[in-house]
Amino acid sequence: MDNPLMLMIPGPTPVPQQVLLASAQPPISHRSPEFRNLMADLTADLKWLHQTQNDVLILASSGTGAMEAGILNFLSPGDRVLVGCNGKFGDRWANLCDQFGLATERMTAPWGKALDPEAFRLHLQAQPNPPIKAVIITHSETSTGVLNDLETISHHIKAHSSALIIVDAVTSLGVCPVPMDEWRLDVVISASQKGYRMPPGLGFVAVSPFAWQAHATARFPRFYFDLGKYRIDAAANTTPFTPPVNLFFALQASLAMMKAEGLTRLFAHQQGLMQATRAALRALDLPLWVSDDAIASPAVTAIAPAQIDPELLRSHLRDQYGVVIAAGQDHMRGKLIRIGHLGYMCDRNILTTIAALEATLSDLGYPFQPGIGSQAAARCFAQPS
Repeated sequence: MDNPLMLMIPGPTPVPQQVLLASAQPPISHRSPEFRNLMADLTADLKWLHQTQNDVLILASSGTGAMEAGILNFLSPGDRVLVGCNGKFGDRWANLCDQFGLATERMTAPWGKALDPEAFRLHLQAQPNPPIKAVIITHSETSTGVLNDLETISHHIKAHSSALIIVDAVTSLGVCPVPMDEWRLDVVISASQKGYRMPPGLGFVAVSPFAWQAHATARFPRFYFDLGKYRIDAAANTTPFTPPVNLFFALQASLAMMKAEGLTRLFAHQQGLMQATRAALRALDLPLWVSDDAIASPAVTAIAPAQIDPELLRSHLRDQYGVVIAAGQDHMRGKLIRIGHLGYMCDRNILTTIAALEATLSDLGYPFQPGIGSQAAARCFAQPS
C-alpha cells in the first residue's frame, strides 16, 4: 500500500484537506472584482493573526525572500545592525546583512540557549555612535527549538534606542503569540509553510508606521521586493505583480479555519503538542537539547541521542514507519534530530510519531520500557486544558 509520508518537520507542515481543495479551484484574474474581494478578506484576516492595525503585505517568495525584503526596504548600505545569533537562522540573518554591506554586529548565545535580553539592554544603553539602525531577532530558532524572549528584548530596544525591530517570526506566527502592536514590533516576517497550515510559496511582511518612515530614506535598490508598491496596491485590494492566485485561495481557507478556532485556543493547542512531545522524549530518556521548558519553542523539539546514531534513527523511522523528522543543521548535523509539532496537527500526530519512534528504538536495540513514551504523551493530552 502506497501511504504518504507523515511530515513531522519544522516545515513544510501538514496541510488540511479544506486548504488543499481551496487551492485546486480554477484560477481567477488578479485584476478582477472577485480578486479584490479576496484581497480584502486576506488583509483583514492577516491583521487579525498579527494582532495589528498595520500593513501586512504578501509576497510570492519563501521566508528568506521576505527576509531579504526586510533588509532592502528599511536599511541603507553601511547602516549598523545588531543581529541576535543563537542558531542557524539568526546566523543567516547576520550573513544576509553582511552580503548587503551593512555594519553587522552579532549578539550571540550558544546553540540551544536563549538570547539574553539584558545583554541587549546593556549594549543599547551604551549609545553606540553611529546609532544602531535595526535590531534583528529570530523569535523561534528552528535549528535548536529555542523560543527567544522577544517581548522583553523589544521593550529594551524601544527604551534605549531608536532602532527598528525586525523579527523573524517564520516559525512563531500562528504558533504562539506575536502581538505586533502590543510589543511595538516594526517589521514582522513569516512564511506560508509553517504555522499558516498551507503549502510553501508565500512570504509575509508586516510593517509599522515607524518602519515606513525608514522606508522613505532607505537607499538599497529594489524593484520586485519594493514593499512601497505592495502597500499602495494592497490599499486598493490588488497586487503590483501577478500573484500565485491559487495560494491566495489556500490562505483564505486556512485563515478562516484559524479564526474559527480563535487565537487563544490555537496557541494553547500548539503548547499542548509541545508539552506532550517533550514529556514523551523525557520518559524515553532521549536528551532534550533545550532542557528548560521556559524557553522551549512550540514549533519544534530537538533531541541529542547519546546511545544511538541520530541519523540512523531518523532514516529508520522514515523508511520503516513513514514518519519524517528533521536532521540537525550545520555543525549539529549528525548530533541532533528535530521533531516538528507546528501547523495542522492534532494529538494523533504526536501519539503516532512517538509510537513509531518507540518501534524504531526497539528495532535498533535502544533500552527502554515499551510504551513509556506514548503513555507520557497520552497523560499530557488527558489533562484538562
